Amino acid sequence: MKKIILIIVMALGISAVSLAQDDNDAGQKGNGSRIEALKIAYLTKKLNLSTDEAQKFWPIYNEYMGEIRKTRIDARQNQEGEIPTEEKLLNIRKKYNGEFNKALSSEKVNTFFKAEKEFGTVLQKELLERRMQKMENRRPFRGN
Repeated sequence: MKKIILIIVMALGISAVSLAQDDNDAGQKGNGSRIEALKIAYLTKKLNLSTDEAQKFWPIYNEYMGEIRKTRIDARQNQEGEIPTEEKLLNIRKKYNGEFNKALSSEKVNTFFKAEKEFGTVLQKELLERRMQKMENRRPFRGN
């Protein structure tokens, strides 16, 4: 239990430093930092990293996410098409697959990439449920 708490604290600490730097660089982020913190917690739970694995993984993850963000921002600014952007993102994932394999077992690396995709789906589902809940709360009460 102590190990899990230590890993979560380390992950959130590393992400807080990374997010603070990203917020300074990117300017206005909105809910990005909150979503990123949720993503880190989700990945931490899914990967079940040892202390040693976490120390190796999170710095690589932060570099990886930095490249992903930069590519997406550049694509938006340059109004790039979807296919070229996805190719660039795939190349980044391939590059970091090798880097992650230096820190984790190949099974955990695969779990990471799957969990990263799952998080997007979980996030979309949660946002949709919240919107539906808001809409239900706005409806006027029609009692007798």
